[in-house]
Amino acid sequence: MTFAKTTLTAVALAVTTTFAFAESHAETGNPMVGGAAMFADKNIVENAVNSADHTTLVAAVKAAGLVDTLMGEGPFTVFAPTNAAFDKLAGGTVETLLKPENKDQLTKILTCHVVSADAMSMAIKGMIDDDNGKHPVPTVGGCTLQATYSGDEITLEDERGRMAKVTIADVKQSNGVIHVIDTVLLPAM
Repeated sequence: MTFAKTTLTAVALAVTTTFAFAESHAETGNPMVGGAAMFADKNIVENAVNSADHTTLVAAVKAAGLVDTLMGEGPFTVFAPTNAAFDKLAGGTVETLLKPENKDQLTKILTCHVVSADAMSMAIKGMIDDDNGKHPVPTVGGCTLQATYSGDEITLEDERGRMAKVTIADVKQSNGVIHVIDTVLLPAM
C-alpha cells in the first residue's frame, strides 16, 4: 500500500511539473534555455543570466564591458554560444580572453556574434533562399558570417571556416532575439 501511494504521489508530481513547464512555455512564448524560462519582455542580458548553459558567455560579456550595450534598445540578434561551445576552444583560451589586457580581443569575438537586427529563423531562411543557399551576415564586430540551412537546422560559418549550428532558435527578447549555437564564432586573423 505504501509503495502504491508513493508511486501515485510521484506520478502526480511528474504530471504537475509537466503542466507547469507547459504553462510556463505557453506564457513566455519562448523555448526554455539552460533550464530557465526566457521572457520576451526582458532584454538579452536579463534572460541570459538565468541560463545555466550560458555562464561563460555572461562572464565574457561582463569582462568585455558589453552589458549596457546588450541591455540597450537594439534590436539585436545574438548568436549565443553555450558553455560547451566555449569548452571546444583550446585549453586556457577562455581564461586568457577574460583577462583585462585582452578586453579588445574578447570584445571583437563577442561582437562577431551580434547583428543589428531582429532576425527570426524564418527571416534568416528567407534571406538564405534569396541568396541561392548562402547568405552573408555582417555583424556589429565587423565579421561576416555565412548562413546556410538544411531542413530546420541553420548553420553559421565564421571567417575561419568554423561551423556553428543553431540548437535553439527564436528566443524572443524585448530588444531582439537569441539563437543558441554550439560553437564559438571567431573573426579572421
